[in-house]
Amino acid sequence: MAPLRLEFAGEWHDVDAGEPFVIGREGDLSIDDNPYLHRHFLQLDHRDGLWWLANVGVRLAATVSSAGGAVQSWLSPQASMPLVFERNVIVFTAGPSTYELNLHTEAAPYEVSHQVGASMSGETTVMPARFTPLQKQLMVALAEPMLRREGVSVNELPSSSAAAARLGWTLSKFNRKLDNVCDKLDRMGVQGLRGGPGKLATNRRARLVEYAVTSQVVTRADLPLLDDESLRNQPDTDD
Repeated sequence: MAPLRLEFAGEWHDVDAGEPFVIGREGDLSIDDNPYLHRHFLQLDHRDGLWWLANVGVRLAATVSSAGGAVQSWLSPQASMPLVFERNVIVFTAGPSTYELNLHTEAAPYEVSHQVGASMSGETTVMPARFTPLQKQLMVALAEPMLRREGVSVNELPSSSAAAARLGWTLSKFNRKLDNVCDKLDRMGVQGLRGGPGKLATNRRARLVEYAVTSQVVTRADLPLLDDESLRNQPDTDD
């Protein structure tokens, strides 16, 4: 049986296969006293020869990224999934805070191919969507706290007004471009950006950050975009 280790905020936890391991406001890993976080949110257990991650909450979802960001899942309430890669990154948002956890197992049934490894190292691109410089700048502004983090941690998600101010944009311009980016990703099949037919989800900022960071659409190397004066003169158009 492969051991499973969990990393959060610089601390390591060994997960015992003999009983479920609960993550939330309370449980085996008490993350935070954040009232927006479920008392019991995520659960790890070992069955059928695999480690499984379950969302036992009723409102929050989690983004699970594996294989260096090449494989990503959106774990909705009451859903579960097997952990089939050696390293898995879990990102979720509760209220204004975004949390990141790492899961490590030494004997995963699948491994990253050389082609995917090269893709995620930047030698080739696996992202099927193209973003304008201003659209990418918007994603970097929202993801800035996560991109500047050191290790696995808790980050505060910027408000729309704060991110707009960071870019020197009006709030209406920011919201228009946010809608455009979310529409583009929704058409690609990215879950969690729509609240229903023709309606963008109210927590789309959090979901966009989770997706952009864990899929490496934006990385720390993109942070200079925030202070790129040449983008100030970019035409204010959407595509």
